[in-house]
Amino acid sequence: MCYTGTSTMDSEDGVPVDLYIYDLTNGLASLLSPSILGRQVEGVWHTSVVVFEREYFYGGAGVTSCAPGSTQLGAPHRVERLGVTFVPFPVFNEYIQGLATTTYTGEAYRLLEHNCNHFSDEVAQFVCGARIPKHILAQPERDLPPPLRLALQALLDKLVPDGDQVYANGVRHSRRDSPDFLTLNHQIEEARVASQALDARRSSLTEKLARKERRKEKKRKKLREHGGGGDALEPDDDMAEAVEAMPEPRAALAGPSSRDLDAEADERRQEEQRRRERDPPIVYRDIDGTQEFEAFSKALEGVELSAEEQQSLDELQQYLVQGEGSWVLGDEFLTFIGRVLSDGGLKSECRVGVLRCLAAAALKDDVSLVLHQDRRHHALLAFAHRIDAHPPSEQLALALFMCNLFENTSSSEWLLYISEWEANGQTLSNIRVTTKVCVHCVLSEAGELRDAGTALLYNVATKERLGLASMLRRQLPSPAKCKVFDEVCVELCMAALQLVAWAPGEEALWRALAALARLAAHSAEVPQLVALVGPDPSAFRGTSPRIDEQIDLIMSKVKSAAPS
Repeated sequence: MCYTGTSTMDSEDGVPVDLYIYDLTNGLASLLSPSILGRQVEGVWHTSVVVFEREYFYGGAGVTSCAPGSTQLGAPHRVERLGVTFVPFPVFNEYIQGLATTTYTGEAYRLLEHNCNHFSDEVAQFVCGARIPKHILAQPERDLPPPLRLALQALLDKLVPDGDQVYANGVRHSRRDSPDFLTLNHQIEEARVASQALDARRSSLTEKLARKERRKEKKRKKLREHGGGGDALEPDDDMAEAVEAMPEPRAALAGPSSRDLDAEADERRQEEQRRRERDPPIVYRDIDGTQEFEAFSKALEGVELSAEEQQSLDELQQYLVQGEGSWVLGDEFLTFIGRVLSDGGLKSECRVGVLRCLAAAALKDDVSLVLHQDRRHHALLAFAHRIDAHPPSEQLALALFMCNLFENTSSSEWLLYISEWEANGQTLSNIRVTTKVCVHCVLSEAGELRDAGTALLYNVATKERLGLASMLRRQLPSPAKCKVFDEVCVELCMAALQLVAWAPGEEALWRALAALARLAAHSAEVPQLVALVGPDPSAFRGTSPRIDEQIDLIMSKVKSAAPS
């Protein structure tokens, strides 16, 4: 077995994601292809994704998981490290079950256009923004004659050994169902519902603990300011003990082992700690989902909707107004959203309405599952890329939506994915579209739009994983490791410097300088641009203490970058 990539753990906080690559011919393709095809073919490739200590793959039986390397194919021909993921296991598990019951059912399997490699590519994009090698995706039609295709189809249909897990109807179960399956399935469903309620209670207690800690810290700060002892408060451990004492969800969920659940709980606690320690994002919490849905529904009055579109509208109401989870949004939901955004025959109020509904949805912690429905058509960001062609009201609603996506780590990382995709003949990526929207809004003459633009600029620049050690940078080949992010940093830096030159108000000035301070830490080119292009940040000293603090950070980088 050949292993390529980085060490076992790329990050203390992330879970490794590997691509297992198998040669279905076990070396015969390399030997026989010159005489059969007239050219050398190294192997006939089958791939799977290994994450959370399980191997996930797709074939004629549907989506399957097993212990890594335990299929009839034996050890993989090669293993490539795709990166690391910060997606929690419950979110990932829900995503996999969604694929297994929609686009990746057993009946939908097609050797040429919808196979195991397409599945691996899609999962890799979801968990860490990576792609599998293009030559593997293109191989079936290019290298496989029809007789060999039939033989491989039969092999892949049988690739599910006893004891592995097949995903069907949203429930994980053994491929060979026992006579008591229905009873067991009912018990699993009861356990799932109980576990969700338990998770909600644990999350509530954790949030209460966090609020108490913030209140106590404020009291300590006041005591210190008035000469008192900052540690005079007694620690209140009741809430922490209550959280720790809560029982773990039952193993009947058919998820990972108890050890995996413990690890996932630790990851949640670490993520919560990171959220407390990071610079809080600037989001617009005054957007009310109920009001926005009512406004959107009113804008759609008189618009002829198909049965599927009406169902999607009803699902949006359940999600925003009734508080249901993203599971209520069906496969056609983003097709409906894409129609509203792209149909020039609709009033602008319809597009504003749907974007403001999305801005409200962005504050929900499961919104990333909605975003990843858009992985095929990229309707949301294709619309965003044309921001300069939209009227100001649509631009503002779009900017608010993108700002609010920074409320949650997973949705903010979606905005920064580097994987490339095509739209209207252009090669784009999520991070490039986000950068374009940010720069456009920051330099707008409209006050409201510029306010949202500076919020987006601040959020992007202060994203804790945008630095050199970030997960996203490790997805790039070594020679190009910094190329994408240096370009982004330069674009955002130039926009921030131009805004600073306009001498905006204190809030906008602080956001721009705070962004510059973080960008200067991310890219060596930014301090040089600050020195060469100007204006000199020191000219704004005395505006406010927090602005002076950012100026100190920027100038320290500028001085260290200056030639000695």
